Amino acid sequence: MRRLGLSLYPEHSTLDEDKKYLDTASKLGYSRIFVSLLELGDDKEKTIARFKETIAYANELGFATIVDMNPRLFTKLGISYDNLSFFQDIGAAGLRLDEGFTGMEEAKMTHNPYGLKIEINMSSGTHYLDNIMAYQPNTNNLLGCHNFYPQRYTGLGEEFFTKWSTLFKNNNIHSAAFVSSHKATFGPWPVQDGLPTLEDDRDLPIATQVKHLVLTGMVDDVIIGNTYASDEELEQASKAFFSPLPVLKVDLSQNITDIEKEVILKSTHVYRGDASDYLLRSTMTRVIYRDKDFPAHDTENIKRGDIIIVNDQYGQYKGETQIALRDIKNDGRRNIVGHLNHEEAFLLSYIGTWSSFKLAE
Repeated sequence: MRRLGLSLYPEHSTLDEDKKYLDTASKLGYSRIFVSLLELGDDKEKTIARFKETIAYANELGFATIVDMNPRLFTKLGISYDNLSFFQDIGAAGLRLDEGFTGMEEAKMTHNPYGLKIEINMSSGTHYLDNIMAYQPNTNNLLGCHNFYPQRYTGLGEEFFTKWSTLFKNNNIHSAAFVSSHKATFGPWPVQDGLPTLEDDRDLPIATQVKHLVLTGMVDDVIIGNTYASDEELEQASKAFFSPLPVLKVDLSQNITDIEKEVILKSTHVYRGDASDYLLRSTMTRVIYRDKDFPAHDTENIKRGDIIIVNDQYGQYKGETQIALRDIKNDGRRNIVGHLNHEEAFLLSYIGTWSSFKLAE
């Protein structure tokens, strides 16, 4: 099951603030939480008690909380990889290993008697997962999660992200990655320029970041890395994540007609399978709107990302919706009625043939 998540940092917040955030997110379908114990602080008992308060309330709302750890913290807290009762006691659903052991320990942890999930770091750039798989883990309790990157220009590139995510996908390991809020003010450390996994997502609207991760098909869960996202961002991320179809934002032309606007915004578009290098064709609109008129207008040359309606001068093709994949000449038979929004134009490359999608203003 795919899940939408958020992050909490109880050592930097109050219980009342966490509760308010969780109440809002729960109503929008959020169901998992990332919390970091990496910065344990001087008074570890006080810190752990504070974590337990937030996790207990989250459990009442049906959230699953994964606690970020590393081997040094195991030593500091007196935790053994063959006794994970600490995580059961604080109410966590599992633990994330920011740094790992040898593979044998992780595999053994997946067989814990509490059903705790063991989440491992997907961003290490090693065959760490292969080591774990060699020791016969219970894969039902094994998860993967990429890192987030507070420092600008240090996030993952897409090629790296795809390569190492594919390893987890091929092993049927449930996986996650982070997006970043622009309204949130903190994370685990004082300095941060947002907390995304992918560097190219850092400055994009949160809904666009979510769409990007979903459209890659490389991870199951999406988590907001920093805290607190605004109510509006929580809602935008939720709509993007749970949308039954991808929705690409478009900027419509001032000259678009009412019927053209209806064609673009009301239709469920399907990328025709016999694909052209020049145009994405959504051909059913010409069938549905065959009795409507589409007089010629805005017939200048076409740029990649332009939204097109074929006009009356193209006979039986009139009313067909097209999106330009390349710059092409216009012979007057195609109306340019808008353009993919500049922040989401790159998502066009993730729409495959025979896939359905929507366009929204």
